[in-house]
Amino acid sequence: MKPFRWNHDKNEALKFERGISFEVIALAIEADGLLDELRHPNTGKYPNQSVLVVAFDGYVYLVPYVEEPDYYFLKTVIPSRKATRDYLLRNNPDEKP
Repeated sequence: MKPFRWNHDKNEALKFERGISFEVIALAIEADGLLDELRHPNTGKYPNQSVLVVAFDGYVYLVPYVEEPDYYFLKTVIPSRKATRDYLLRNNPDEKP
């Protein structure tokens, strides 16, 4: 897999606002936390973006990215209750996120 890159200022904002960072996401992916790769649902507005579905610490995060020739550029990190339900809890429907 290609290396990951991101905007330093955006990373600091994510740490402050959401308590997650691109470093944590990259480490989670390296530790087999990558659950899926999807095309961005809004291809009209974001034609070159795809979305990584990443599990970390019992929760699922959606990570939009752009694939460059030599690396993946991570755009943001979005915590997702719906993706947590769909990817982590589908085998145990009695458990709540």
